[in-house]
Amino acid sequence: MEDDTDRRDAETKSAHRPVVTIHDVARHAGVSSMTVSRVMTGKRHVSEAMRERVNAAIAELEYSPNLTARSFSSAVRVGAIYSNPSSSNLGTFLMGAFRQSGESGCQFLIEPGSTEKEALKSLHRLIEARIGGVILPPPLCDSEALLDLAISSDVIPLAFATAIPREGVSAIIVDDYKGAHDMTRYLIGLGHRAIGFVQGDPKHSPSQRREQGFRAAMAGASLMIRDEWIAPGLFTYRSGLEAARQLLGSDERPTAIFASNDDMAAAITAVAHGMNLKIPGDLTIVGFDDAQIASTIWPELTTIRQPISDMASRAVALLSEQVREARTGSKPEVRHVREMLTLVKRASSGPVPG
Repeated sequence: MEDDTDRRDAETKSAHRPVVTIHDVARHAGVSSMTVSRVMTGKRHVSEAMRERVNAAIAELEYSPNLTARSFSSAVRVGAIYSNPSSSNLGTFLMGAFRQSGESGCQFLIEPGSTEKEALKSLHRLIEARIGGVILPPPLCDSEALLDLAISSDVIPLAFATAIPREGVSAIIVDDYKGAHDMTRYLIGLGHRAIGFVQGDPKHSPSQRREQGFRAAMAGASLMIRDEWIAPGLFTYRSGLEAARQLLGSDERPTAIFASNDDMAAAITAVAHGMNLKIPGDLTIVGFDDAQIASTIWPELTTIRQPISDMASRAVALLSEQVREARTGSKPEVRHVREMLTLVKRASSGPVPG
């Protein structure tokens, strides 16, 4: 009878005891939650003194991860951080990523990161969730701080759509230079000589390559590029509106505008409609990416198709394979996978006005 009473008292005490989390252990030991996670999983990059502090805090707080967390820890987890929630490409990226995560038998986690500081916090959260690899799209794919944090935390980084792939970091890449060069040559072939260009976000490495491709094609055809016909952009619809006002606000305007992505091209189309300009009768407008918006506006947009869904699928497949390989103690092979771009001709482009 006394044993039963003692057992019930112990159960009652346990039921009312606050749940101890990994964050509680971190605060008690005076370290980060990531450090606690590293100690518990036996990862490197933790000093012996730090390991003893964490283990002492675990013992004092009687911390024990729940069974669900333990079962999840054995699964392959791949994370991604997105920088532009309003981008037309985000939904397409997620469709490809989630589809492949099911086929690859891995868990796919996603966090926001509009700035490098926010992205670093998101990466810390993903590390605490015990991801084995992380996909970094532009401009995060070019962040040394993010790449260093991932590598030092035994997380395999993958640069997605970077224009400057690095040694030692796997990447899914396209030839932004060639895509922009091909589009510009197409416009020149239609008879356009007065061609305006909308730059992309200067923080994104693909922006630079697209502008370089445009300038090279213009120079190859001995065509002048007027400074006032180069408009700044940020890959956002709003920046496209500002670019349209610059390019279309004077009496002497270009006959064709090449925007560095489809969101900005769609914004320019809206402004042109508001000015009663016929597309493509009065003005040809083209973009880059072949995002969903390219085929939902009127007229449908001529653009360079970047297979975002397939690229995301390839990224998840490659990264989950590398994580599994790393778990065996092998060093995964770094791979730079190149995807093909396609010029898609639609109704927004036509011959130079007569």
